[in-house]
Amino acid sequence: MNTAERIFQALIFEMIALSFVVPASSYFGGFATGKMAIVGIGLSIFAMLWNYIYNIVFDKIVGHNRIERGLVTRITHACGFELGMLVITLPILAWYLNITWLAATALEAGFLVFILIYTYIFNVLYDKYQPYKRWVNKSQCA
Repeated sequence: MNTAERIFQALIFEMIALSFVVPASSYFGGFATGKMAIVGIGLSIFAMLWNYIYNIVFDKIVGHNRIERGLVTRITHACGFELGMLVITLPILAWYLNITWLAATALEAGFLVFILIYTYIFNVLYDKYQPYKRWVNKSQCA
C-alpha cells in the first residue's frame, strides 16, 4: 500500500467507526454527545497516526501480501493495534471524562469489543474490494 492509500484507508476506517462509537457511547454510557464527539475525534486523530505507523511496521514483519492473510494473522494484527491504543487512551479517557480508572476501563472494554470485531471485518472487506484502487481508477477515467 502506498501512502495515499494508507491515508484513505485510515480516514474511511475512522469515519465509519465514529458513526457507531459516538452515539453508542453517549447512549450506553450516559455521556454528553458533544463530549463523546470530542473524545472520539481526538482519539480518531491519534488512531489514524497509530494506524499508519502500526501498519507499516506490521507489513514489514508479516509481508505485504494483505489478501492472503489468514485468521491468526488478522487477529494478531487487530489485537496488537488495540493494545497500542489502550496504553494511550485509558488515562486520557479517565482524565477528560473525569471518571475513575475502573469506569474508563469498562468504557475501553466496550470500545475494545466493538473495535476488535470492526477492525477485523473492515480490513477483510477493504483488502478484498480495494476501494482506493477502484476510486483512483474511476477518477482517472473521468
